[in-house]
Amino acid sequence: MKNCFMSADIMLPADGCFEKWAVIACDQFTSDTAYWDRVEDFVGNDRSTLRLVLPEIYLEQNPKERIANISKNMEEYLKSGVFTTHGSSFVYVERTLLDGSIRPGIVGKIDLEQYHYDPSHKPAIGATEQTVLERIPPRIAVRREASVEFPHVILFCNDARDRVIEPVRRNKDNLPKLYDFMLMEDGGHIAGWLVSGGEAEKLQQSISAYLNDAQGSALLVADGNHSLVTAKCWYEELKKNHPGVDLSEHPARYALVELENILDPSVMFEPIHRVLFEIDPGKLLADISAISKEGGAPVQWVIGERKGVVYLDVPNGELTVSVLQKFLDQWLKENGGKIDYIHDTDAVEALAAQENTIGLLLPVFDKSELFAFGASGKILPRKTFSLGHGREKRYYLEGRMIR
Repeated sequence: MKNCFMSADIMLPADGCFEKWAVIACDQFTSDTAYWDRVEDFVGNDRSTLRLVLPEIYLEQNPKERIANISKNMEEYLKSGVFTTHGSSFVYVERTLLDGSIRPGIVGKIDLEQYHYDPSHKPAIGATEQTVLERIPPRIAVRREASVEFPHVILFCNDARDRVIEPVRRNKDNLPKLYDFMLMEDGGHIAGWLVSGGEAEKLQQSISAYLNDAQGSALLVADGNHSLVTAKCWYEELKKNHPGVDLSEHPARYALVELENILDPSVMFEPIHRVLFEIDPGKLLADISAISKEGGAPVQWVIGERKGVVYLDVPNGELTVSVLQKFLDQWLKENGGKIDYIHDTDAVEALAAQENTIGLLLPVFDKSELFAFGASGKILPRKTFSLGHGREKRYYLEGRMIR
């Protein structure tokens, strides 16, 4: 298998001021205006990735102007010397989570020629969840005008022999520390160390050894599926628009990601719940009986202060989330309303207190099944699992030139 994960020219703020710089992934807290208002207040006029990405809560608020400002801000940051670049390097990352556990990872770049979101292509880097194509155009619009990418994509390896990340973790005290700070909005703590020169070469050899032994997709998308699809689509668009031009070394061929080992005890899957707005909750509960049966798979519902359980008829080989999602897609098409995907139970209950709203709480997907599921050629429904709680998603921090 070709090397699909490698070192990159990684950019970070030269002044070392990170607390306001690092902002959570754009697809988080999409129904929580108060969260993003607090982020805006905290960042103020300081330099921040908040000015370089498009939080999806703003998708219906003049996105064209926001996208134009993103490109403008990137150019301004580049011209004013905001960044320092660490050439041909990796970054070893330790994220301290809300429960105190430490989730380690390696930031590097992947080859988009070896990634595809359709499992039938049997790629070295495979998708795990269904792509919602309507979410791609605004992201491509941002990337099309961007000079720099700031990823929240996380990939999994299935490294039972602990030969990729663990040796770097044991050697971290001999590496230069790049950052060490608390993430905003109770996001926990993060620290990063530079892996360059001979240490980067050793890490690359370990990665190659893992890839050579892997069966099927060696790496699977853990988080940021739509961002990676966006990078792939934009690269394919470039090739289509430049026939006969050799783009094999173009920066857009690659995408910056963080690699984590799914077998690490700190890697925990959380369910992603569904909240439906602007609907008749009673009608939905009545209609869901069509896919229910006594003794079926339980899904808890929340309407205001009322709670209950429906039991879904889930055939062997299918997932509860798959059966429910198919029903909700069709029901919304016929009845109208909106849906959002929420990570934490307390957030679902708070939203479900609104009028004409219902929350549906789903069970967790077992992480031990992910690589086997991928090897089967199947793909999970969108928003099947979350890597950690909502506040534990990856923050925008490292960057890389894509032009």
